[in-house]
Amino acid sequence: MGLGKVRVLAILFDSLNDNNLPAFSGGDLVSGRVVVEVTGDVRVKSLDVTARGVAKVRWTESRNTGANTAYTQNYTEEVEYLHHYDTLIGEERDEDCPEEGLTVLHAGLHEFAFSFNLALATSFEGKHGSVRYWVKAELHRPWLLPVKVKKEFIVFEHIDINTPLLLSPQAGSKEKTLCCWFCASGPISLSAKIERKGYTPGESIQIFCEVENSSSRVVVPKAALYQTQTFFAKGKGKQIQQLVSNLRGETLPQGKSQSWEGRLLKIPPVSPSILDCPIIRVEYVLVVYVDVPGGAPASAAAAAGARQRPPRVGGGGGSLLTYITEFRYLPPPLYSEVDPYPDPVEVRRPETCPSR
Repeated sequence: MGLGKVRVLAILFDSLNDNNLPAFSGGDLVSGRVVVEVTGDVRVKSLDVTARGVAKVRWTESRNTGANTAYTQNYTEEVEYLHHYDTLIGEERDEDCPEEGLTVLHAGLHEFAFSFNLALATSFEGKHGSVRYWVKAELHRPWLLPVKVKKEFIVFEHIDINTPLLLSPQAGSKEKTLCCWFCASGPISLSAKIERKGYTPGESIQIFCEVENSSSRVVVPKAALYQTQTFFAKGKGKQIQQLVSNLRGETLPQGKSQSWEGRLLKIPPVSPSILDCPIIRVEYVLVVYVDVPGGAPASAAAAAGARQRPPRVGGGGGSLLTYITEFRYLPPPLYSEVDPYPDPVEVRRPETCPSR
């Protein structure tokens, strides 16, 4: 019997999206084929396929113990959402091969089907963690190293943003008095609202806003959408925030007011909210605030103070929820670990995690 070589070992999914990417919803049946092309007869011990879905978190922090001694503390955590294993060519004896437990693949293309059901966790790529899914196939031959192939696929969760909770309006208001050296200025008042809480990337948020400037300074109303990523490991949390989209109003002189009657802030391609993973949480918050540009150092400090606690349109500390449908395949924006509102944030692991 002449010996052939494995020319191709590939994984093909039966279902692809419009961008020719393997993308599925939580709970779907994923099916596909492992394709093997050989140049001649090849004896095979087994062809195994493994599907996995894993959420991972990892970051490091430097610690000082005194006396010029420092060390690095690693924080890691992992949650497995999917583990499916199947043997496509296995232990049964092949009539073309006298050796027990071996199968002969003749020259040409061979396809072997596989299928499995998905978990519900959404795929995600973050600064210090990820949720990834992949299928791996291994072809084992006697006396030779195995041939391996691995292919990732994407899982997204279908969310109905037309539920009463996500259709509820959100509103907030704030009044701030600036101090200019030893003289108190008049107040700056701000109120803002949006018509609902749930949005899909590609949509625009209609912002309704009223700003009244009774201070002695020139101010600028602004709005910004932030993504907050929180990672949990070893009982500790790490949080970063990044700007997703922003909006700037017109300069507002002393004694003037300004209204936004449904001014639009477009949501770019972003990852979906993740609220039910025990080690990764992704949330969105819309911030409407008043900026006080320029001025002497004392005034600049006052301006920074005015921006620390802006009205957060979301109500009761809740976050603006955004859910993805079709824009998740573009690269994420750049990350920043600088919180734009530098109040101390105490991050704690949630006491309970919603059941799946």
